[in-house]
Amino acid sequence: MSNMIPVGIEAMNVYAGTAYLNVSKLAKHRNLDTARFENLLMKEKTVALPYEDPITFGVNAAKPLIDDLSQKEKDRIEMVITSTESAFDFGKSMSTYFHDLLGLNRNCRLFELKNACYSGVAGLQMGVNFILSQTSPGAKALVIATDIVRFMMEEGGDALTQDWSFAEPSNGAGAVAMLISETPYIFQIDVGANGYYGYEVCDTCRPSPDSEAGDADLSLLSYLDCCENAYIEYTKRVKNADYARTFNYLAFHTPFGGMIKGAHRNLMRKMAGARQEQIDRDFEERVMPGLKYCQRVANIMGATTMLSLAGTIDNADFESPKRIGCFSYGSGCCSEFFSGVAGEDSQNRLRKLNIREHLDNRYELSMDEYEKLLSGNHAVKFGTRNVVLSSDVAPQARKVHGRQILFLKQIKEFHREYEWVS
Repeated sequence: MSNMIPVGIEAMNVYAGTAYLNVSKLAKHRNLDTARFENLLMKEKTVALPYEDPITFGVNAAKPLIDDLSQKEKDRIEMVITSTESAFDFGKSMSTYFHDLLGLNRNCRLFELKNACYSGVAGLQMGVNFILSQTSPGAKALVIATDIVRFMMEEGGDALTQDWSFAEPSNGAGAVAMLISETPYIFQIDVGANGYYGYEVCDTCRPSPDSEAGDADLSLLSYLDCCENAYIEYTKRVKNADYARTFNYLAFHTPFGGMIKGAHRNLMRKMAGARQEQIDRDFEERVMPGLKYCQRVANIMGATTMLSLAGTIDNADFESPKRIGCFSYGSGCCSEFFSGVAGEDSQNRLRKLNIREHLDNRYELSMDEYEKLLSGNHAVKFGTRNVVLSSDVAPQARKVHGRQILFLKQIKEFHREYEWVS
C-alpha cells in the first residue's frame, strides 16, 4: 500500500435546506407513543419547500467549495458524479445542471448513480478509484450526494405500506458535496480497506418517483446483517482490525439514531464481547459525534453516511490524527465498511464552512405550515412539464441565510430554471 498516492476528500460541505420541523412536536401532533419515539434519538428534520429540489440542495452544498478554488484548480474537476434516488428525469443526468450552475470546465464526465442510500459512498469510491488510476494525474472529482423526500405515500397493498409513524419523522432532505483528489485535506482514505456486502432484499423501495414503500422491520434486520458482514469482510482485507480499538470514531448511515445504537451494540457484543455499560459508554464516545448533524437533518438517503462523517470531523476531538470507521447501507441492498484518517487540519478546514450555524439558521415550520406542505398542492411532481414556483410558501425561510442561495424558479417544457436569491 505504501507506494500508493494519498487519496480522499479534499473538501466537503453540507447543505440542509432552509426549513425544518421539530420532530418532538410532530410526535405529539401525531399522538405517537412517546417512549418509542424517544428511542429514535431524533430532534429535527429538514423539510424540502416547493422551490427546493435535489439541484438546489446540491449546488448550495457545492458552491462554497468551488468558490474556494483558483480557476486552474476548478478546471481540474474532470468528473461530476451525482449520487441520488431523487432524480427527476429518467435520461438527463442531474450532473448536467450542477456542471452548468457551478460554471465548470467542459472537459468533464457528467453522470449520476441511482441507488438507495449507498449512492454517496458509491460515488466517493468511484471518485477515489479514478484518482488512484492516475489516468489523469492531478484531476479532481466532484461528488454530490443529494436526496429529498416529499411525503406522498403509495396507496393500498398489504406488506408495502410504510409504517407512517416511523417514517414521517425520520425522512429528511439535504446534500453533501465532496471534492475527491490526491490532496485529502479532510479525510484520507485507507486504500484497499473496504468490506462490501450485498444481496437482493425488498426492504424499502420507490415504486413510483414521488413515494416510498417498505417494511420497516425487514429494513432493520437487513441493516444489522449487512453491518456485521461488511465489517467481517473488512477484517479479511485488514489483518488485526479490532472493532473496539482500531477506530477512534465510527460514522454510520443513519436512518435514525436508534438504528445505529442497535447496530453498534450488536458489533460490540459479537466482535469485542463487551458488556452493556461498556457499550453505552463507547456509543457516547465514538458514535455520538457523528450523530449530531444526522439528528438535526434526518435521513438524507445517499448523503447520510457523509453527513455522519462531516458531523464526526466537526464535533469530535482531533488534536492528533484519528481513524474513522464508516458504514454505508442502501436498501435493496448494498453495503460497505471502509475507513480513513482525519486530523486537526481536517477539522479546522471543515469548521470554516459553519455547518452548525447553517443548521441553526433554518426556519422552523409550524405544524400548520407543515400540514399545508404535506397536502402536496404546491409540490413539483416527477414529470412536471410547466410550472412557475410561488415564493409565498414559507417566505421567511428564503431570508435567513447571509449568502446567496439557489432556488427553483420555474419549469419550462421540462427544463428547470433556477435563481440566486440573497
